[in-house]
Amino acid sequence: MTARTETIDALCINTIRTLSIDAVEKANSGHPGLPMGAAPMAYVLWTRHMRYDPAHPDWSNRDRFVLSAGHGSALLYSLLYLTGYPLTLDDLKHFRQWGSKTPGHPERGVTPGVDVTTGPLGQGFGNAVGMAIAERWLAATFDRPGHEIVDHRTYVIASDGDMMEGVSAEAASLAGDLHLGRLIVLYDANQVTLAGTTNITFSEDVGARFAAYGWQVQEIDGMDVDAVDAALTKARDDEQRPSLIVARTHIGFGSPNRVDSFKAHGEPLGKEETRLTKRAYGWPEDAQFLVPEEARREFEKVGARGTQLREAWQKKMDAYRAAHPDVARDFDRAIAGELRPNWDAKLPVFTPANGEMATRDASAAAIQVLAESIPNLVGGSADLDPSTRTAMKDKGDFQSGNVPMEGQTPPTQGTSGGVWGYAGRNIHFGIREHAMAAIQNGMAHHGGVLPYGATFLTFSDYMRPAIRLAAVSDAHVIYVWTHDSIALGEDGPTHQPVEQIAGLRAMPNMMVLRPADANETVEAWRIAVRHTGGPVGLVLTRQKLPVLDRATLGPAAETVRGAYVLADAQSGAMPELILIATGSEVSLALEAHRRLSGEGARSRVVSMPSWELFEAQPREYRDSVLPPSVTARVSVEAASPFGWERWVGTAGAIIGVDHFGASAPGPEVMKRYGFTVEHVVEVARGVLARDQ
Repeated sequence: MTARTETIDALCINTIRTLSIDAVEKANSGHPGLPMGAAPMAYVLWTRHMRYDPAHPDWSNRDRFVLSAGHGSALLYSLLYLTGYPLTLDDLKHFRQWGSKTPGHPERGVTPGVDVTTGPLGQGFGNAVGMAIAERWLAATFDRPGHEIVDHRTYVIASDGDMMEGVSAEAASLAGDLHLGRLIVLYDANQVTLAGTTNITFSEDVGARFAAYGWQVQEIDGMDVDAVDAALTKARDDEQRPSLIVARTHIGFGSPNRVDSFKAHGEPLGKEETRLTKRAYGWPEDAQFLVPEEARREFEKVGARGTQLREAWQKKMDAYRAAHPDVARDFDRAIAGELRPNWDAKLPVFTPANGEMATRDASAAAIQVLAESIPNLVGGSADLDPSTRTAMKDKGDFQSGNVPMEGQTPPTQGTSGGVWGYAGRNIHFGIREHAMAAIQNGMAHHGGVLPYGATFLTFSDYMRPAIRLAAVSDAHVIYVWTHDSIALGEDGPTHQPVEQIAGLRAMPNMMVLRPADANETVEAWRIAVRHTGGPVGLVLTRQKLPVLDRATLGPAAETVRGAYVLADAQSGAMPELILIATGSEVSLALEAHRRLSGEGARSRVVSMPSWELFEAQPREYRDSVLPPSVTARVSVEAASPFGWERWVGTAGAIIGVDHFGASAPGPEVMKRYGFTVEHVVEVARGVLARDQ
């Protein structure tokens, strides 16, 4: 490397550092230490290795970048601005301010060029594994000989804190097993966290751990641009293993009094220390948000190169469309997040003649149809397919090997994933619920796939941090949660969910659907597939339920409204009592309604599969289902009663579960907890008596 190149590199790296320092200083809030230490490796990655076009941030074949250490967001914003993304110097000056494009932690949809929302440590790492999975599946499914249109990598900058979080271990283990060779992680090993140095909490050999996972591991001086460059080149050359580059860096590099100190982690340097740091860089001490012209020109080259890369790819894409128009049409739909025409036309319709059916089994029937009509539906479970019923038949397993598993018929499409290999659509996440949810987010945000993941409802607790980020970032992911209540029975309180539904409903931008029977379950899948405003959870039973007779009851298509009148008072009279239920308790409420009607009570049954959908309806519709004048109401749900007051009011009653379950046959547990026709009728009578 020439002296001039070294000088240019140093100038560009210090430009990144000082922009980040100034943004934090002006906001009087933020994390300057990581950008100061990680700037050399970020610079090498963004200027020499990553493929992207700043003028087209959503180019589908761009390399993905995940700042898993999201607290270092000032580093990312500086890079985005310098390389030509639609971000201005004023945006950097408004770091962490109301309405700015530069929030405290990276937020997808707020800042151009930010692929995923990060901040809670470890989540971005899991997202990156999902992105790498999506890239390999798309390549295996859509590439054709001589037409490789999916060809990119996923890069990550992760911190010591990311490596401590369990979700990153789960995700890394799976990535190694799947041989995701296009996933490259730069581990910013500065050995400092918010409260101290890692020698008090984290003395393990991270590299050895990842090597045991099946990763290629390199250890380098992360402050040496040549070492970073060589390590990235070596990582890119290994297509069989994901790569971890353990880069020893120095948090707060250049700060005379805070380098290698936790004091550089999460607070501004302060005016005097900023001056001293800039002096150490050979920078004008009083300059703020300075971008030297020579550095600006150097970064502009990246944008010009990106334009050339994208235009070359576009020519390949045009040739691909001409050679394979039908496949290209599906590819374009997948990338755009669009569905085939009439994708839901063949979804099943059930009648009482089908017999009783668990909603997990109705879901399984829907999945098989959707697997044919939505070719980019990709998903799996946390080692629970036989119980959650979520495997897509004859669609193969997403694996790196070339040999189909017993009973599988190899597909004819695809070239780069082997016989089944990466073209398989069933992902075996293993017993890794948290990683599964984080990976789903990465798959969704990568684009091109519609991901779903399944486990028992009680284990949604393991997934919750990633569910929350899905809600924050509008990730279109679908969760299939079975074994939904104390009716699960013998497995007992550890496996019987009680508080989970209430907690999920409390999460903004999270849609929960608990269908009452097989037909509501099919409608729930329709809703989940169409919904694009965040995650959707389907809450399903293990036990069999009656298939409701829709010839005499409200149509299942009304599920889309969130709540609807299932059965009403005789002769269309205004009801004096409303029974509101969800899921398996709807058929119980119907039986209670019939008995009350026989006693002369004017009762109505409302099936309420989704609070969120119902709340989104016009007030006129909500009042037609739950007339304000009818205050005698009873809710019935085998879950926590928390929140039901909004629907039953102060004059009503809530039949729920306010303590943990018990180990016994499901029907016995339900009986002991008051979920019987007799108890519902008794409570309803009491409410009516008080109302009169």
